[in-house]
Amino acid sequence: MRVVIAGGHGQIALRLTKLLSANGHSVVGLVRNPAHESDIAAAGGEAAVLDLESADVEEVAKVLAGADVAIFAAGAGPGSGNERKDTVDRGAAALLADAAERAGVRRHLQVGSINADRADDPDLDPDDTFTIYLKAKKAAEDDLRARDLDWTILRPGALTNDPGTGRVLLTDKTGFGNITRDDVALVLAGLCETPAAIGRTLELIEGDTPVAEALATL
Repeated sequence: MRVVIAGGHGQIALRLTKLLSANGHSVVGLVRNPAHESDIAAAGGEAAVLDLESADVEEVAKVLAGADVAIFAAGAGPGSGNERKDTVDRGAAALLADAAERAGVRRHLQVGSINADRADDPDLDPDDTFTIYLKAKKAAEDDLRARDLDWTILRPGALTNDPGTGRVLLTDKTGFGNITRDDVALVLAGLCETPAAIGRTLELIEGDTPVAEALATL
């Protein structure tokens, strides 16, 4: 299986690259910074240097050609301004989906936010950076749902760097909770080959169910 990950140098993406490559899969991580190529290689993947804020759909489609799965795991990050919440969290997500359609890559995973369905809550300050982030995530989700792709949206809870437990709660609605980046990566790796997750928006927090069982019972 060949998997292309947008945001390939992110903490979840590097963990995912290690998992997939250890299982014999080919992984390409899209990165903006050439200095990150060595980290992708150390995780067992191959880097493709491409800025999703300035690339066009044909450039991205060339990287996706021949892939089995496209994964959007990029994000502007907490230190970025409001404008980049739109250009990355929404715009880059839509560009990857455009390119997947162009390249004929049907399986498409998108990492969203567990609070995306609160984006239009009137109690939230519309000018607050977090609200703008949620609106960008919701717009990216809405865009993907409208496409003829075999999509799955995964909404993790609050991310931690604690060691993974391999036990989760994965379902349509979980309520708020924490989840380790290790376990998010483990779930994403499994979702690549879980047809029952197609066309679903799933939330993910820590729980009591082993990941393999949680995926098998979707």
